[in-house]
Amino acid sequence: MDGRFSRRWLIKGGLVVAASPLLAPTASAAPALPWPAAEDIVARTKRPVFPDRTFSVLGFGAKGDGKTDNTAAIRKAIETANARGGGRVVVPKGTFVTGAVYLKSNVDLHLAAGAVLAFGSDASKFPNVLTRYEGIECVNRSPMIYAYRESNIALTGKGTLDAAGTASWNKGKDREYLESLVAKGIPPERRIVPGSGHAMRSTFVEPYSCDTVLIEGITLKNPMFWQLHPTLCRNVTIDGVRTDASTAHSNTDACDPESCDHVVIVNSHLGAHDDNIALKSGRDADGRRIGVPCQNIVVANCVMDGNWGAITCGSEQTGGIRNVYAHKLTVTGETKYGLYVKSNTLRGGFTENVNLDSVSGTFVRSVVYVLPDYNGQTGAYVPRFGPFTLSRSSSTKCGLAAFNVRGLPNSHVRGLRVGDCRFDGVANTENTLKHVDDLRFENTTINGEPV
Repeated sequence: MDGRFSRRWLIKGGLVVAASPLLAPTASAAPALPWPAAEDIVARTKRPVFPDRTFSVLGFGAKGDGKTDNTAAIRKAIETANARGGGRVVVPKGTFVTGAVYLKSNVDLHLAAGAVLAFGSDASKFPNVLTRYEGIECVNRSPMIYAYRESNIALTGKGTLDAAGTASWNKGKDREYLESLVAKGIPPERRIVPGSGHAMRSTFVEPYSCDTVLIEGITLKNPMFWQLHPTLCRNVTIDGVRTDASTAHSNTDACDPESCDHVVIVNSHLGAHDDNIALKSGRDADGRRIGVPCQNIVVANCVMDGNWGAITCGSEQTGGIRNVYAHKLTVTGETKYGLYVKSNTLRGGFTENVNLDSVSGTFVRSVVYVLPDYNGQTGAYVPRFGPFTLSRSSSTKCGLAAFNVRGLPNSHVRGLRVGDCRFDGVANTENTLKHVDDLRFENTTINGEPV
C-alpha cells in the first residue's frame, strides 16, 4: 500500500481543472484500499465541478455581525449563482445568523476559515420540505442545509455550521404519529408535522434525491438530530469533515446515508452522541413502498468518536444495505461496537457484503454485534444478514465478548470471516455465534489465545 487512494481517484479531479475552466475540489490523500471492488466504487463516484465564478454573500447584503438575519441574502447569492450557470458562493470570516439554506444545482457553498453559519431560533425561517424522519417520508421543517432534486452541489471550506440556536424549536421524536399515518394510507405530502400537534426534529445537512454531492472540510457543532443525512442520493463524497462530539445532543448520528448509491466518506473525524456512521434504507411499510437500498459505500481513514457503532447498519434497513467497505478506522472514546448490524422481522430488509479492515481501538461492548431481533419487534419480514468480513483489526479493550453474532433459525448469517486480528482486553472470551454459516477465524487471537 502506498498510503493514497488509487491513481484514478487522484487524477479524476486534476484532469478536470487542467482541461476546462471549471473548479473541481481536489481529493485529499487517504489510504489505498485492500479491495478492488472498493477502489472501483471510489473511481466511479462522481465529484462535482463548478464554473470559475465567485459570489460573496457580502455583495447580497449579508453581514457577519452575529445578529443580522442573513437568510434572504444567502438565498439570493445562491439563486444568482445558479441562474448564471453556477459557481462558488463564499461566506467570509464572521458569524452569519441564518435560517435554512437551500442549495441549488451547480453551486458550491464555501465557508472560509473563521466563517460561521449560525442557524437561528425563528422556526418560520425553516420552511416545510419533504424529508425522511427515521426512515419514514413526511413534511417537516427544513434541515439547516437542504437540497431537493438538485445536482452538482457542494458544501466546502474550513468554516463551521452551528445549530445551537435551533434548540428552541428543533425538538421532538413522535415517530409513532407518522407510523399511524402510514397505517391509514396517508401519502407523504399529507404527513405534515408542523401544526399537527406533534413534533419531530429536523436533520442538520440533508441533500434529498440529489446527484453528485460533495461535503468537504466543514465542522458541524451543536446538532439536535442526525448530522449528515444524504437521502436517496447518488455520487456522494464526504471528505475531511468534523462533527463535534463535545457539543452533540442525544441521538445525533454523525453521518447517515439513507437509500444512497455510491458514497465515499474519507479523512473525517466523526463525533456523535450515537452512531458514527449509520447506513439506512427506510422503515417498515414506508421503506417497502420506496424500496431503495443503500449500497456501494466506502469509508476510509476516519476517526470514530461516537458512543454506539463505528459502522452501523440499520435499524432502518427495510430497503436493504449492500457492498460496504470500511478501512483504517480509529475507534476512540466510548464507542460500543466496531460493526453493529440490527433489524427484526417487522423491519426486514438485508445487510450483505460488509467488509471492515484495519479497525483499531477500544470497544465498550463488542467488536461485532449482529442482532436479528432489535427492540423485540416482530412481523412477517425476515431480515437477511451476511456475509461479513473483518481483517487486520485489533482492540485494546472489549467490555463484553469480542463477537456477538446471531442469525435466525430460518435466516442464518451467511458468512462471517475474521482474519489476521488481535483482540486484547476482552472481558468475556466466550463469543456468541448462533445460526452462522461459513464461519472462519484465521490467525486471530483473543487475549493472546488463538480462536
